[in-house]
Amino acid sequence: MVLYYEWGSTTEALADNDLRTAVRSVFDRLGEKKKVLVVPPDFTRFNSKAGLLTQHTYEYYGEALKDILPALGTHDPVSGHQRERMFGAVPESLFRIHDWRNDVITIGHVPADMVRAASDGKLDQPWPAQLNKLMVEGGHDLILSIGQVVPHEVLGMANYNKNLFVGIGGAEAINLSHFIGAVYGMERMMGVADNPLRRVLNHASEQFLAGVYPLIYILTVIGPSAEDPRVLRTRGLYIGDDAECFFKAAALSIQVNFTLLEKPVRKVVAFLDKEEFQSTWLGNKAIYRTRMLIEDGGELLVLAPGVRKFGEDEAIDALIRKYGYRTTPELMAFLDGNDELRGSLSAIAHLVHGSSENRFKITYATDPSQGGLTKEEVEGVGYAWRDYREAIREFDPQTMTAGVNRVQKKREEGSEGRKEEEDEVYFVQAPALGLWAAKTRFQRELGQEGRNEGGAEGGAEGGAEGGAEGATRKVGEGPSGAVSPTREPPSKRSKGLDDAGKEEG
Repeated sequence: MVLYYEWGSTTEALADNDLRTAVRSVFDRLGEKKKVLVVPPDFTRFNSKAGLLTQHTYEYYGEALKDILPALGTHDPVSGHQRERMFGAVPESLFRIHDWRNDVITIGHVPADMVRAASDGKLDQPWPAQLNKLMVEGGHDLILSIGQVVPHEVLGMANYNKNLFVGIGGAEAINLSHFIGAVYGMERMMGVADNPLRRVLNHASEQFLAGVYPLIYILTVIGPSAEDPRVLRTRGLYIGDDAECFFKAAALSIQVNFTLLEKPVRKVVAFLDKEEFQSTWLGNKAIYRTRMLIEDGGELLVLAPGVRKFGEDEAIDALIRKYGYRTTPELMAFLDGNDELRGSLSAIAHLVHGSSENRFKITYATDPSQGGLTKEEVEGVGYAWRDYREAIREFDPQTMTAGVNRVQKKREEGSEGRKEEEDEVYFVQAPALGLWAAKTRFQRELGQEGRNEGGAEGGAEGGAEGGAEGATRKVGEGPSGAVSPTREPPSKRSKGLDDAGKEEG
């Protein structure tokens, strides 16, 4: 098992040309290849730098790059505009579309006892390891899985083998994995690299991928600039063929992408970019990533100018409209004896994830005048609704800054005339790029059984904004507890690797 390249820092950043230099150095070591497959994320992970890394791969391999298979999971295919924006001049003819319902092959099964442990006993069946048939039968001599490691609601930390088993996996595997994550508990899972569900996927990697497919992972860590949180920097790059590169990236991501506050806040405002988020299936990351920050009885306002549907898949969209975002006990009651829901466990998992469990209010601000969800549609699934155009007059995403904002709020006229009062809100510009929590709630979740697995001891003491020396939060670590070292970018320092994949000297 080889770690070909590692670089990570909470303060320094890799320039785009550094990424090019790094991947070319690894490709040089791999030798000539004649049939290359790239599995990048789709446009919903635009900020991952995977598009740029795919461009560098095409530049290096040229005609040897035969196939690009975006890891869609259940998402819509990448549009022409999205492809051009994310992947630049890479030819359209190289792109393939993953069909999660039909284009898959089951390559093995993870034992039921591992699934039973991961689901707290709620499921007792093997988990199928499924992949797109292009990867299984394509005869490629190099497969590159590219993506960003960041806290995630289903698997604790995104990417690594999730990019394959979920991104280009099949309906049965996706349904079961999402349901396992939901019943285990999203707030127990997020930010934990080594958790029961990840172990299911890691077992599948060890048993069915290692030594069978010429697979290499290229993993990035992306974080906000200290000068301007709206500007993103590449804080880490890890390239390897097994879990080591993932655990190193996860350890850095927790330092870069996790914000821990002393106290919960009453109101959070989260913004969803209209090009990236056109469904609540994707947009509910605003709920997942901020829920541990919101106080009981508080509110999350989601500014969602592009959200026009609930599910990315028509069948799942219909289920969301039918059942709505309800509490976990209600949804589990619906599931009992319901073949419709049992046949789409990822949908019920999504509904569980999207509920506040009646702990705080969720308001979606959409724009029906531009094709967005209507008031009736939003309220029909259990959320409150607000007109986007009216909401941004009060909470303008162009003028608010990341973190605490004091917004002038107009009150009703009284005997003394109209009064202006301040409303304190916490603004999250890009919820998909991080995890936010209040220390009291986070430590309560951390103390639950299973939360300390993988070396997690105690809570975090900081984050991207919270100090405490970069918030070295052990829940991001792998079993060895290894944390990625801080190094100068390759543009400032020559970095050599020997044939074993270790740093020289």
